[in-house]
Amino acid sequence: MRRTLSILALLSVLLLAGCATQKQGDILTTTLNAYASTLRWGDFQSAAQFIDPEIREKHPLSALDIARYKQVKVSDYDDGNGPLPAGKGKVQQTVHISLVNIHTQTERSIVDHQTWQYDEKTKHWWLISGLPDITQD
Repeated sequence: MRRTLSILALLSVLLLAGCATQKQGDILTTTLNAYASTLRWGDFQSAAQFIDPEIREKHPLSALDIARYKQVKVSDYDDGNGPLPAGKGKVQQTVHISLVNIHTQTERSIVDHQTWQYDEKTKHWWLISGLPDITQD
């Protein structure tokens, strides 16, 4: 009887852990989709809200950054294979972004290496790698 109860307790813990992991995965999918949509619309200031608040406070967008982001339109956002695990509560994703300069109408592509971290307290995924570097050649 004690062995049966132990097995049931273990299965319950594993089931709850699986549910937590599934919920974390669902939140990640929702967050990545929202972030991608925000960037596709070229709303870099709103995209900055996806950055971890501590990082955002230490490294706010400068007026120059905002001016640079206003000079481009996103024409493509390709997240390829999607996020890959990078440790406990952390994922990495490589995204290819095509940008069109609004003044010259020339298009170029950049690679954005994103790192996302899950915050257990807020049950939220935060971007810890910052916004894409659009000054890349």
